[in-house]
Amino acid sequence: MNQRLTKLSTWLKKENIDVAFITSPDNVFYLTGFLSEPHERLLGLAVFQEEEPFLVCPAMEVNDAKNVGWNNEIIGYSDTDKPWDFVESRIKARNINVRKFAIEKENLNVERYEELISRFEGAVFSSAEAILHELRLVKDESEMKLLRKACELADFAVEVGVNAIAEGKSEFDIIAEIEYEVKKKGVSGMSFDTMVLTGKNAASPHGTPGQTKIKKGDLVLFDLGVIYEGYCSDITRTVAYGDITAEQEKIYNTVLQAEETAVQAVKPGVRAMDLDKIARDIIHNAGYGDYFPHRLGHGLGISVHEYPSMTATNELQLKPGMVFTIEPGIYVPEVAGVRIEDDVLVTENGVEVLTKFPKNLQVIN
Repeated sequence: MNQRLTKLSTWLKKENIDVAFITSPDNVFYLTGFLSEPHERLLGLAVFQEEEPFLVCPAMEVNDAKNVGWNNEIIGYSDTDKPWDFVESRIKARNINVRKFAIEKENLNVERYEELISRFEGAVFSSAEAILHELRLVKDESEMKLLRKACELADFAVEVGVNAIAEGKSEFDIIAEIEYEVKKKGVSGMSFDTMVLTGKNAASPHGTPGQTKIKKGDLVLFDLGVIYEGYCSDITRTVAYGDITAEQEKIYNTVLQAEETAVQAVKPGVRAMDLDKIARDIIHNAGYGDYFPHRLGHGLGISVHEYPSMTATNELQLKPGMVFTIEPGIYVPEVAGVRIEDDVLVTENGVEVLTKFPKNLQVIN
């Protein structure tokens, strides 16, 4: 077994859990190297204390799993099969008395949970999230390399978007240009739906892009990320199209100060809540505390939003190898919406900023 599976098996022994059944595509990818989006079909990985693990997936993806180097048992099923019959038979074939399962309670839906409890009567189900969060929290060198490349491509995507700004273009027009150019770079997909928000729309933290056209005096917010070989990036930049008001500029500079100060504070031993407080205090002291309604950031890796959550209540201490976002924002309706976001890597002595597109206020004429 690979090192990640070995660590999971060791945890099963320690916790006296007989089998972990992993169903989220991201965690299956992390543990096996097999990246799949099965949609409504079952994708699952069974891991045991000692016995050989097995992967269950649609039959049409069996060769894909083999091609990425999965050398253990694979159960492929057709659309007319009942995959849970195979799961039950292959677990019971390990000749272990299954009394305790570890499952992803955040991912396994009720229907699938009911399949398991009906086939393994009397079994107890516990959460696998804690160990999976722990395993994925600290990135290894191969993961860091992929994340750096994903961030490089995100920088490129923002550059395309900024260069595409012109009066009369809509938010959708610019998104189309960004995604076209990124695809030409070989990117498999975006980390999430690309956001380009202009003017009043930018004052909604999770606004929805549309046909709104850019005009002089607008702030234009870009929030986007790309997926590179299974790893995500996530960047936000806000630029001005033409001259902006003094208050809009104050808002921008406040967010920039909050973001850069929090980034500079990143180092091992600092708590997630400390970073949130640093940024939030700057925004509060500038008079905009009520307009920063979200957490400071989130973990980043295979998932664009993963553990940990960088909130005011999270006492988790930073460790070398952690990757997360820092993204304070101020959103004042009818005035301005500004967010600045970087992806950062905790190093042995401090921080490496992975996203590098300039942050000083850019005025596009």
